[in-house]
Amino acid sequence: MENSNIKRSVSLSEKIAFGFGMLANQMFPAALGVFIIVLVQDLGFAAIMWGILQFAPRLFDAVTDPLMGFISDNTKSKWGRRRQYVFIGGILMGISYVAMWQLYAENGLTYNFIYFLLWSLVFYLGLTIFSVPYVAMGYEMSDDFHERTQIMAIAQFVGQWAWVIAPWFWIILYEPEIYPEGAEQGVRELSVWVAIACTLFAIAPAIFIKSESTKNRTDLKPINVSNIGNSIKDIFINAFGAFRIKPFRKIAIATFLIFNSFQVIAPFTFLIIVHYLFGSDTGAADYWPALHGSIGALITSFLVIPVITFMSKKIGKKKAFIISQLISIIGYILFWFLFIPGKPYMFLFALPFHSFGIGSLFTIMMSMTADICDLDELENGKRREGVLGAVYWWMVKLGFGVAGLLSGLTLQFVGFDADNVTEFAIDGMRIFYTLIPILGILIAIYIMKDYDITEERANEIKEKLKLKNK
Repeated sequence: MENSNIKRSVSLSEKIAFGFGMLANQMFPAALGVFIIVLVQDLGFAAIMWGILQFAPRLFDAVTDPLMGFISDNTKSKWGRRRQYVFIGGILMGISYVAMWQLYAENGLTYNFIYFLLWSLVFYLGLTIFSVPYVAMGYEMSDDFHERTQIMAIAQFVGQWAWVIAPWFWIILYEPEIYPEGAEQGVRELSVWVAIACTLFAIAPAIFIKSESTKNRTDLKPINVSNIGNSIKDIFINAFGAFRIKPFRKIAIATFLIFNSFQVIAPFTFLIIVHYLFGSDTGAADYWPALHGSIGALITSFLVIPVITFMSKKIGKKKAFIISQLISIIGYILFWFLFIPGKPYMFLFALPFHSFGIGSLFTIMMSMTADICDLDELENGKRREGVLGAVYWWMVKLGFGVAGLLSGLTLQFVGFDADNVTEFAIDGMRIFYTLIPILGILIAIYIMKDYDITEERANEIKEKLKLKNK
């Protein structure tokens, strides 16, 4: 079998280009999370409709992600296995994102719901075509244990700017001097600018990251309708059979727990700031909800990512993961004490601790996944970055859907009603805001405590692969 397409040294320009891809990968959903408020607030979408829009794409992803992983892993092309899909997916995302938000209230609720759902499925198809090969591209850029962390750190640093910028879209959408016809007009117009920028970011890796031709590879399966149709059962068995790889199973479940528990309480941030800190006065809350997200992302970019990269090199990826998550627990505890009515600035002191949780998660976990791809090749004889990446990120996407459901159930449990916000509902939100993520983090740490791919073992795996592929 021919050796895999892995390089020992990656140029800074390629690392930055990969980072631009991550910015697109995060900006599209970050903006979507803000824009979707308009569906409920301005276009009259019911809660059940919102729930369907959250879950339907996850079911769609469960089919398309493994298929795209198989296609990407087995593509024979002079451009390699990934670049062409990253380019096509980026273009499709941009076009469908604009189309998705061309909504008009006069078209009626049923029409707008069906229109948005269908275009959102096209968008998520584009996201799959882009993101599965894009993530796999990152896994195979280097075979160096520490350079892999550096690549992911740069990508996360660039990608974090999505979360710095996106919270301010909420203020822009509801600014009458910018959009006199309201947020409905705002999403139609703002989506165009978001799509143009993100499309350019998305195709950057396809243009600037080098790849070797795979036209002469003999170990790849032919990509055609007949072969995919005949092999579809094996594709899904092999994809979700990735969970038989113990280290992969650990990082996938740990990511799901940490990311999902964070996403469950993320919507509560706005509600706690508005209803607890500012007595349900949305106008008085002004830019404070946006500051919570933006400053947290800036702290992640300039503090968490550099620190976690340094820690990973000095003490190993697993220890860096555990320490960073323990630090984030301090942040969640501090939020209980530092959400103080009349003193909104106090919660800013909790953000540096809180940011270590999500801020470090994907830097470390994506680097670990690259190491696991080597282990998978050693044990199974194939490079399956696309498949492993597809399954890992499907778990992340599933987290969005599950978190949306659990957020709604939690709000229902505490009796939250925007027209009559009680002290019991506010206290309930604040308790869950602290307890849910702490519980998810502690379980994730327990799962990861015996993760065993150290730098020494990773190097041993590489040496065995060299001998095997000679």
